[in-house]
Amino acid sequence: MLPKTLGELKQDSRFPHCFRSIKDEVRNNLMGRLTTGEEDLFPGIIGYEETAIPAILNALLSRHNFILLGLRGQAKSRILRQLTDLLDRDIAAIEGCEIHDDPFHPICSSCRRRLKKEGDDLPIRWVPRQNRFVEKLATPDVTIADIIGDLDPIKAAKAGQDLSAVENIHFGLLPRAHRSIFAINELPDLAPKIQVGLFNVLQEGDVQIKGFPIRMPLDVLMVFTANPEDYTARGKIITPLKDRIGAEVRTHYPARIQDGIRITRQEAWTDRSSSLPLRIPDYVEEVVEAIAFQGRKDGRIDHRSGVSQRLPISCLECAASNAERRAVLHGEKEAVVRVADIYAALPAITGKLELEYEGELRGAEAIAHELIRVAVLKAFVKRFGKQQFDQIVQWFDLGGELAVSDQTGADEFCSKVQSIQGLEKSLKKLGIRPKSGLPKKAAALEFVLEGLHSQKRISRNARRGYYREAPEPERDLLETLRERGQRSFN
Repeated sequence: MLPKTLGELKQDSRFPHCFRSIKDEVRNNLMGRLTTGEEDLFPGIIGYEETAIPAILNALLSRHNFILLGLRGQAKSRILRQLTDLLDRDIAAIEGCEIHDDPFHPICSSCRRRLKKEGDDLPIRWVPRQNRFVEKLATPDVTIADIIGDLDPIKAAKAGQDLSAVENIHFGLLPRAHRSIFAINELPDLAPKIQVGLFNVLQEGDVQIKGFPIRMPLDVLMVFTANPEDYTARGKIITPLKDRIGAEVRTHYPARIQDGIRITRQEAWTDRSSSLPLRIPDYVEEVVEAIAFQGRKDGRIDHRSGVSQRLPISCLECAASNAERRAVLHGEKEAVVRVADIYAALPAITGKLELEYEGELRGAEAIAHELIRVAVLKAFVKRFGKQQFDQIVQWFDLGGELAVSDQTGADEFCSKVQSIQGLEKSLKKLGIRPKSGLPKKAAALEFVLEGLHSQKRISRNARRGYYREAPEPERDLLETLRERGQRSFN
């Protein structure tokens, strides 16, 4: 049972009876978790164990306000929201106060008067940690009233108070974040005058509203996010604010493809409550992730914008949905994702590529096709190395064509490839056994064919399926002689 009055709170030994800032609170709780050997301080954040997370922990232990600098889709907002796990489970606040004032150390004059008048009978309420996180997306139209607040002259006139009194303020987001974490996403998008108001609060604890100086010693842990391109002296950030932020922590995309696969598995909606089981082969996961990795190195894609981690997540979800649709249409017992389903998920890829001029000339869809092809090639070479597939290629050289698409059922697919010698023998390296179901077998067979296509040993298009481009026929000798004779006559 939690205390309900200040007197009961003073008698309860579970809670400190003195003022403790939020930065001290976070530091003490973090030290406690480090002492117990807890390693997963930011659950679900993958790939930052040796880079961003140690820097964040150092900033928190130093009681610094900090900023996360990184491109889109690097889990910056998620990290900030998880900081609430380092807060106390509940804190006591004066009942009826808009800014969660501390009963032991109130900052607004009305709460101080109430404390003086009511003493130990002062009612308190308990604020849970999840209510102590205030987040704002910075946009150019944000005003000082939104962040700090605005003076209410009617309220001042009725109470007969001076306009500069704190009681006359209609509080904005920052005062309401008193004793909380205040996060601003995309900080450079704030207007310069709003940034000035922020660094006044950070350093001096005061601010001017409509020309009236207001003393507000707020207790706030301020955290920010920004794109590195904007967060420069020549960009949209004012230097005094930049100077007052204690630490700049760089985030990044996954350095290893396995880390990217783990993130995509964690975030993608693939655990679907359906009577139709969904299977995603490991080589398909690797191809999907490699698309993003290749895109981040492609010179035709804007590196200042980046290729978000949301690309492989959305791509895998769309590919899974295409596999489900095919399985339902053909009455299959399970839905197994194929490489063709990745091509069917192009809308989830093209919308996330910001192209440079050369890329715009080529087109987002063409570039996406190339990225998929290179991704398939890497996954194929990883599994088969320098293994030869001459029998398969010879079948296509002799005029064989395989007319299949992403909506071809597994039974039909496997029946059509039976005549291709050497194809099924290659499936052992993909873990396919005679007892494996047809959907898994069809997915593996298609991966081998896609691998050969990625090596440019066979061709494929949506109309014909898989085939082999025949060499250009030699010109008829008579036609050649006729052309030569015509040239001689002329």
